[in-house]
Amino acid sequence: MGRYTELNTFVQVAEKGSFAAAAVNEGVTPAILGRRLDALEKRLGVKLMHRSTRGLRLTEAGERLLDRAKTVLHEFDEVEGDISNSNLAVNGQLSVSAPAAFGRRHIAPHVYAFKQRYPELNLNFNFTDTVLDLVNDGFDMSIRIGEILDPTYVAIKLFPNQRVVCGTPEYFARCGMLHSLDDLAQHNCLAFSMQGGQQRGWTFQNQGRQVAIKVRGDLACNDGELLLSWVKQGLGIGWRSTWEIHAELQRGELITALDEYALPAYDIQAVFPQQRYLPAKVRLFIDYLRGLYQTPGYWDKCYPLI
Repeated sequence: MGRYTELNTFVQVAEKGSFAAAAVNEGVTPAILGRRLDALEKRLGVKLMHRSTRGLRLTEAGERLLDRAKTVLHEFDEVEGDISNSNLAVNGQLSVSAPAAFGRRHIAPHVYAFKQRYPELNLNFNFTDTVLDLVNDGFDMSIRIGEILDPTYVAIKLFPNQRVVCGTPEYFARCGMLHSLDDLAQHNCLAFSMQGGQQRGWTFQNQGRQVAIKVRGDLACNDGELLLSWVKQGLGIGWRSTWEIHAELQRGELITALDEYALPAYDIQAVFPQQRYLPAKVRLFIDYLRGLYQTPGYWDKCYPLI
């Protein structure tokens, strides 16, 4: 019995919550999984799980092992998948979803070069701000911004999503520059609106802690592209990602404010369902994006605080 099998059994049982559920997933009997776990505990010399008629509970040693075991198994699968797929022709279809604005700006312009490398691969893109179910909706992977809460997905960080307060030079000349967070109360803040019309607050880092500011403005919308267009028209200030406004910053059409209050950066990530082997087409597209954007993304070269 290999160490991989023992570790994988431990992770499956811990995540499923029972030997019966894990056995169904693995296609073996609960007794076989029990023997594998016994062998792992004997080899390590520690108890990993308390087993009773009421269920399973990880010991302290089991809690410590779980996260590390998941990392080891994932890295092993990646290496094995890369080697086994390295000499195979890449064909079939790759289906990718991404946020609409990010997809239009930073994926669509680079599709041609990727197709030149892998002409036998068909590409299907869905640029939408709706969070899709990758498995049920038939997608191989997704580009997502923010925290990934679904435990059935694997997320690989591509680069940080840096956000800034920005406005036009004309707006700041007319309304004054911001010098502190208190100054936000004197400005027309164009905020993203949620269901019910409530405006989303802006979050900053101030003296080592996060501060949520409830901003006010006479325009709000649930469409980020429309909000940005209003900011560019000088109707107010916005809270935007640098990947959205890097060209405007470079041309001087927008300038930033409150740079000393760094806004928390949510990662831009490649997300895909957990699986034993990561398909070569997914790995190649992720590697292509990483090489294309670099870390940080090329759009942050216009922003000196990165």
